[in-house]
Formats: sequence, structure tokens, C-alpha cells
Amino acid sequence: MNDRNTQLSLHGLGCYIPAIVVAFAALIAIFLADSQKQRLEEEYLRSFTTEQLGVLRSRLEGNIQGDINLVQGLVAALSTEPDMSPSRFADLAGRIFRKDTQLRNLAIAPDFVVSLVYPVKGNERSIGLDYRKNERQRAAAMQVKALDRLIVTGPVDLVQGGRGVIARYPIHAGRNNAFIGIASAVIDLDRLLDNSGFGKDLKVAVSLSSRPHVGGEARTFFSTATPVDADPVVMTIDIGHEAWTMSAAPLGGWRQPSADLTLFRTGLALLAIIIVAPMFWVGYLMKDRHRHILALQDREDQLETVSQRLQLALDASRVGVWEFDTELATLTWDARMRALYNVPPDQPICRYEDWRTALHPDDLEEAERVFSDAIEAERPYLTEFRVLTVGGDIRHIRAHGMTYRASSGAKRIVGANWDVTEDIRLQAELLEAKLTAEAQNRALEDARLVLEHNSLHDALTRLPNRRFLDQQLALAGIGEDTRPLTLLHIDLDRFKDINDTLGHAAGDEVLKQAAGVLRAHIPAADFIARIGGDEFVLLSRREPTEADFGTLSARLIEAISEPMAIEGHDCRIGASIGIATRNDAEESAEQLLVNADIALYEAKRRGRNRVEAFNDELRLRTVEVKRLGDDILRGLERGEFHPYFQPQFDAETLEIVGVEALARWQHPTRGIIMPDVFLPVAETLNVVARIDEAILEQALFQSMRWEGQDLDIARVSVNVSCQRLRDDNLLEKLRAMNIRPGSLTFELLESISFDTLDDGLKQAIDGIKSLGIEIEIDDFGTGHASIVSLLELSPARLKIDRRLVQPLLESTAQQSLVRSIIDIGKVRDIETVAEGVETLAHAELLRGLGCHILQGYAFARPMGADDFLAFAKARSWMPAAKTGLTTARAS
Repeated sequence: MNDRNTQLSLHGLGCYIPAIVVAFAALIAIFLADSQKQRLEEEYLRSFTTEQLGVLRSRLEGNIQGDINLVQGLVAALSTEPDMSPSRFADLAGRIFRKDTQLRNLAIAPDFVVSLVYPVKGNERSIGLDYRKNERQRAAAMQVKALDRLIVTGPVDLVQGGRGVIARYPIHAGRNNAFIGIASAVIDLDRLLDNSGFGKDLKVAVSLSSRPHVGGEARTFFSTATPVDADPVVMTIDIGHEAWTMSAAPLGGWRQPSADLTLFRTGLALLAIIIVAPMFWVGYLMKDRHRHILALQDREDQLETVSQRLQLALDASRVGVWEFDTELATLTWDARMRALYNVPPDQPICRYEDWRTALHPDDLEEAERVFSDAIEAERPYLTEFRVLTVGGDIRHIRAHGMTYRASSGAKRIVGANWDVTEDIRLQAELLEAKLTAEAQNRALEDARLVLEHNSLHDALTRLPNRRFLDQQLALAGIGEDTRPLTLLHIDLDRFKDINDTLGHAAGDEVLKQAAGVLRAHIPAADFIARIGGDEFVLLSRREPTEADFGTLSARLIEAISEPMAIEGHDCRIGASIGIATRNDAEESAEQLLVNADIALYEAKRRGRNRVEAFNDELRLRTVEVKRLGDDILRGLERGEFHPYFQPQFDAETLEIVGVEALARWQHPTRGIIMPDVFLPVAETLNVVARIDEAILEQALFQSMRWEGQDLDIARVSVNVSCQRLRDDNLLEKLRAMNIRPGSLTFELLESISFDTLDDGLKQAIDGIKSLGIEIEIDDFGTGHASIVSLLELSPARLKIDRRLVQPLLESTAQQSLVRSIIDIGKVRDIETVAEGVETLAHAELLRGLGCHILQGYAFARPMGADDFLAFAKARSWMPAAKTGLTTARAS
């Protein structure tokens, strides 16, 4: 018992070791969780501060740009009317000041001498000011002329009081677009800051400072009452002559305590107690259990002797009992023994020969040997043998006996026999059933393995499928394996062309050969799967620096690009590959697959048959595209997309013969957004048709409005996307609008490729023309349209792309090209429209080449509906002194 007590003591101490380990681990986890909590709080403060500062910057930039753009329009008007009267100037300037603006005053200085100011009250002394003689103004004014562009300076302390930002614009006029003077606009800085959100209720501490681009010290011109903490969030605004630096930090600093830190730590402590306390309780129970086990072992020792005494009686119950006297050779059988061996109950004496005679001949020798050996060695007798009945049946007998010495010293053996024939037969049947079941189980297991293999592999390429890949990704996301995880998303290029031209059987053969190429070039340690269509994914746990996945991807593209012999054809395909690597164990495998897909999309966007790796820039671009997409959908719901109108002029008479409606997005915070920014995202959202529809409806409304104002605008042109043409309800919607024939023109981009138009698009275009809506080819000369396709389409007009128009003055070859386009139009009775006519010299040259219609900044920029109405009524472009074309027409 002493040894057992010592064992109990040592084991009892060991029972608490897991609880101690868990307690230590819980302390470490609490410390790590607390550190992580504080880090997350600081990251949240920085994110919140960045967001607040970004909003302030956006508003400030938008307000500055808005004021500059307002004055820009007035400067454009002055360029067309250099002799503008004071009343005309006051009227135009008054419109600007009626808007929500921060402007304080405007000054127009032809030849650097101020002749017009607005408002006049309070600025009378400015009239007649010569900037060339004014020391404070001369340098900035001459810089505007030298650089010939808008110059913005500020903040500056104003003579009238307060602070401001001064924007100075060059003014050009005349046929040669010569410099004639400058315009100055003063923006009230305090009002600008207040309107941009720099009030008393700022949620962060902010400071603004300015530094000239040419060098100099930064000076702070705005700061909140609460100073900006160290390591602030910094953003810059380039206003032209100077750069403004915005710094921000939380009002309470970066190290301010979290409101729920105490509650968080209390929760962690309670969680540790909940985890550790049961472990100590389990240790106590294990110790108590071991003590009971030792007590049971003692009792088993005590019961062993008793069980040995009872064993013979238990074995002999309900069986035949016998006894053999070795000296007298007498055998005593009970009734059961007599029945087992077919001895008549009335036979007075049973002999050894009776037992021996009943034995099966094959078991006789062995049975006698075992029996004699047990008597000789005085050891327990235990055996089995067979006996033959009178009827010839076989019985299986199990015999059990013990030798002992009688009081007389005689050696005897006593035992029991029982019939186990049924047990033997049952065992044989069970053995046969077991063997059958094992055979069936083996067959089922083989079938299960085949089914499992088929469920995890692609039937065509025999590569693992998407389900198998998901399992591998799930395994990669659990456990303590900290190795990097890399995914290569592989997409076959030009595979659809083979399917469309040679059929699906050829496409299947291409997939099988491509799978073989991948198997041959991918290391055995990597996992490759076909996840659907012509897409494959490679999963690798190798170290990226050693594996060099970029080189591997280039090798795969080169191998896949080799010609494949398919049904007697030399087929060539390519591949685009996106790579994403997970170095952070907290990043999910599913997100890694998304990152690889984003990198693949970037590879395809950049021209296919290339490799792109996922990085932070792609991540930010994806987030920005997602944000812009959400804004586009919101903007469509709120009606933020509006048309801007740019008039088109008859090259001979300079009368307005048409107006092109251009889509603009009036974003609530970012201001006017041009189509080249939002259209690519809108195409991915499949909402370009909705934008086209919104612009069309507004353009038709404005056309009716012009007609009500006695303004004769022959037609309105709107751009129509391929998505819009494929709208099944397009013709029905157009019929419902009751469009007057000839009043509406649809502009189709030449890049749509009219040579490959399907029947659906052709039918849509024919249906549009049947409604009296004319068709124009936009950006002609830069796309894919052939002469044959143009003859089939029969457009009303060809719009010569601005990239062909702009170099006309310097290039005779370019003039010949444009003349050829114009001649093609004349042969087919198709009008030509020149886009991007920037100067009157361009207009004169195009008129001489025979171009019918002119459109460009030389005459008018795109403008809102109200501005266009005022522009068309004013007819300010018509005087001969400003166009330089009237004289030519007269001659």
C-alpha cells in the first residue's frame, strides 16, 4: 500500500498540470487581446480622422474649383466679346454672384489696366489701376502673361480687410487668339473655409498651412482651438501657385483611452475564470477517480480467490459432470454425461472404454494424449473433441477438468462436458458470414473510393474540381501552418473562338491538352484544379521567393500558347494569369481566391496573355471602383446624370444646325464628373443603357423647351451604347416618345466594329432609322469600320475624330487624310462633322476642305441647358470681327 500511496500522491499533482498550462495560456491570451484592442482603437481613430479630413479636402477643393469655373465662363465670354460694355459685364458678373459662391469681387484689366470691376461699390478706386505700375500686383500679373495660364495664389491679406485667394486668368481674343489682358477674381478665404465645413463643430483638430511651389516657408492660416497632435494625418491641395497642407488629429489625441476598455478587460478576466476553473475541477475529479481505481484493485485481489473456487461450479452447471479414478480406472458419469455419450441410464457401471469407443476416430489419439498428460502433470484439463452417436451424427464436446488428491492419496480428475455442436455450427456460419461481409465491405469501399474520386475530379480533364479546391482551401485556413499560401488563377484566352468555330468537341480536346500542359509544367508539390469552363487554379504552399511564381506563370503561358493539333487544325490559344499570395494568416483563403480573380481581371484588362500579381494598388482600385459603382447606382436613382450641350455650326453660314448632348454626372460631393471616369465602371454594372436613356429623355425635353423659346435647333444628337442597342424594348420606348422625324440623331461609336454586327444589332439600327431617327458614326477614322460596312449602314453623318482634326494646321498628310474622309462622305451623300475644332484657323481650313459642320471650343464649349439657351439667343459668335469667316464667305 505504501507504493500505491506514493503513486497516488505523484499522480494527484500531475492531474493539475493541464489546468496550470491553460491558466498560463489564458494570461498570455488576455495580454495579447488587450494589446490588440488598444491597437485597433488607434487604427479606428486614424481611419476616422482620415475620413473627416478627406471630406473637408473634397469640399474645399470643390468650392475653390467651383468659383474658378464660374469665373472661367465669364473669361470665355470676354474672349468672344473683348469690347464688352460695363452693363453687359455687370449682368454676367451678377449672375455669377447670385450663385452660392465665395467670390468677393472681379476685375478685368485689358492691357493690364483695370477697366471693369464687380461689384463697383467699394471697388471704385480699382478702376484705372495699372498692374505694371503697382509693385504688389505687377509680378503676379506678368507671370500670368508669361505662363499664359490661370494662376491661383493665396491666402493673402486683403487691403479691404480679411483674407482671400486670388485667381488670375489670361484673356485672349481676336482671330489669332492673342493675349489682351488679365482677369482677377478674389475668393473670400473665411467664407470659403466656413462653407467648406471648417466651423466650430469640427470632429477633429485641423490646421491649414500654405507653401509656394517655388520654395519658401510654410505658414499656417487656419487651426482649430485644439492643437493637432503629433504624427497627424496629412493631405495636400494644389491650388496652382501654392500648395496647401491639411493636418488633422483626433480632438483627444491618439492615445485617448477607450470608453469600453474597462468593460473589455473585465470580460476577458471573466472569460479566463470560466475557462480555467473547470480545468481545476476536472483535475480534482481525475485525482479522486484514481483513488477509487486503487481501491477497486484491492477488492479484485480479494475476489480472485473466491472466483477460482466458484469457477468449477460455474463451468459445471447445466452440463455433464464426471470423475475418473486413476488407480481403479473407474469412470463416474451423471445422467447428462450418459445422454451425451449414448450410454443407457440403466447401465450400472461406466468404463473408460465407453468414453473411448464414442470418440471420433480422427480425434481419438489426440483426445487420449491430452487426457493422460493432464493426469500425469496434474494440471487443468481443457479440450474439445468429437463423438459419434448411434445414428451416425457428430457431436462437438468441450471438456474441462481438474486433478486432485483424495484423502487416501489417490489421484483423481473431476470435470464437466457439454455439447457445443450448435456453437461450433454457429461459429462456422458466423465465420462464413464474416468473410462474406468483409468481401462486400471491400467492394463497397472500392466503390466509395471511385465515387469520391469522381466527385472530387473533373470528368473531362481528370484534374481536381472546384469541390476538391474548396476542401484544400478550407484545410489551408485552419491549423497552425504559417507557411505562405499562393494562388494562380489561370484563364484560357481565345478558347471561346475555338468553341464557336470548331465546335464543343474541339473545345473539350483543347481543355484536355491544356490540362496536360499544366500537369507537365507544375511541380508535384503544387495543387492544380479546373474550377469550371476554361478556368484553372493552382494552389501552392511553397515559399514565393524560392518558387518564383512570376517565372512559372510566364512558362505556363508560353507552353499553353504552343500550337495544338485539333481535328486537323492548328489551334492557338493563350492564357492570362492572376497571382495572389497570402502572407497574413488572418486573411481567409476565400479572400485570397477573390484577390487572384481581381489580378486575373487586371491581366485581361491590360491585353490578355500576360501575368498580373495582386497588390495594394489593385486592392485600392477595386475598393474605389466598388465605391464609384455604388455612387453611380445612387446617382441614377437620384437623377444626377444630366446632359451638357455643345452646338454644331454650319461651316458656311455659322448658323447652329445641331446640338450634341454629352453626359455629365453632377456628383453631390465631387462636382461634375466626366464620362471617361464613370462610363467604364457603368459598363461593368450594365447600366450604360440607363444613363443613355436618362440623357435622351432630358435632351428631348430641352429640345421642346428651345422650340417653345422660338429657338430653331434642327436636331439633337445623343450617344447610344451597344448595351442600349441590345435593349429588347428600345424601339417600343422610342415609339412612345413621338419623336419628330429628323429631330433626333443617334451617335454610334465606330469602335463598336460594324463589320461584325450580329443580326440583332442590325435589326435594331434598321428599326431606329425607320422611326425617322438619323444615325451618325462617331470618332470616325479611329475604329474598325470598313467602307463596305458604312455602305450597308448608310449613316446620315460621319464625325471626324478630334485626333485627326487637331494636327491639320501642321501636317499636309493629315489634311489629305481628312479630305479623303470628306470625299467619301460626298460620294455617298453623307455629311461630315469635324470634332475638336479648337481655333478659327482650324475652322477656316476645314471649310476649305469641304467639311459641312464644325464643332469645338473655337465656337462653344459644352454647357448646361440654361447656359446654352442664353448662348444661342445672344448669337455672340456671329460678328465678322470675331469669326474671321464672314469675309471669306463674301469672297
